[in-house]
Amino acid sequence: MTSPPAIPIPPALTRRYTARAEGRSWLASLPRLIERCLEQWQLVADLAPGSQPWSGQGAVVVPVQRKTCDGDRDAPGTATAALKIAYPHEEALQERQALLLWSGIGAVQVLGADPDAGALLLERLDAGRSLQDVPLDTAAEIWGGLVRQLSLLPDGRPEWSEFDSVAARAERWSDELPESWERLGRPFPRWLLEAALEVCQTRGAVGRRSGTDVLVHADLHFQNVLALAGGPALPGGYKAIDPQPAVGEAEFAVAPLLWNRLAELPSAGAGPALLQRCRDFSAAAGLDGEIARQWALAREVDNALEYAAEGRDGDLVRSLWVASTLASNTLPQLPQPSELPAPAETAHRPG
Repeated sequence: MTSPPAIPIPPALTRRYTARAEGRSWLASLPRLIERCLEQWQLVADLAPGSQPWSGQGAVVVPVQRKTCDGDRDAPGTATAALKIAYPHEEALQERQALLLWSGIGAVQVLGADPDAGALLLERLDAGRSLQDVPLDTAAEIWGGLVRQLSLLPDGRPEWSEFDSVAARAERWSDELPESWERLGRPFPRWLLEAALEVCQTRGAVGRRSGTDVLVHADLHFQNVLALAGGPALPGGYKAIDPQPAVGEAEFAVAPLLWNRLAELPSAGAGPALLQRCRDFSAAAGLDGEIARQWALAREVDNALEYAAEGRDGDLVRSLWVASTLASNTLPQLPQPSELPAPAETAHRPG
């Protein structure tokens, strides 16, 4: 009997994890982990000849089908799934906990989990159809409906203890952002740093006096919303993937929409159009557009400092354009939005 061909490891994932010993060790373990999961869940890979699994920043995702009792594949579409194996890190644990809380409502359904392997067996969505290619007015309606579904109120289940607090994160930023700004040689004007710090003081645990904390998908950008297999391009036909879960104000989720699809902003009036996008997506989800703007400004300043520390100049310029525009004072001498690199051009999609 001929053994099935080995699942190829995507080159982008290999490049990302070869620099450090821990990454090389994980890459070396991946074929064994994939085989282990295929065997324990009675799966067969569903890859076309010569095709690669999907990979994100920290995971490989293999399309699979369950085996029937006699060892053959099920009829197409009756038992499809996706096997995701993540690099061992805290976010992988948090992803599983959040997806279990959502129970397939608004987010991809968990069909099985092997925490020791960092593996999730997930409902198969249509990886070729995301909100990235949906017109923005329709995307806002779909995205807003998902946020309403995902905004769970905390309860007594133990999974909640795994998640970071958005307000506590803001308090940490109050200390960390000024230190990073100084250490990195003041990479942008001080007024922009102070605008972010004002948000941290206003929205942090000490400053905030109102608002309801919910479970937040903190990386809910367009490519992290996929269509149901065979589903319509309408509200109800999409689910979220790849959460970076946190507990806090739902408005924290709006930011990633504002640093993606910048090339679609009009060449004249790009700044007002970005602010209008913030209001439109917030309104579609029943959120406060001003609070969403504040959180997005603080998040982009934090991103800008991270990119400066890593020498990622294209990402830094994009973050500075977005952050300063959200502060209604776009920094001069920056490229037009159409010339800014998209996140996908400088880093692969998150796993």
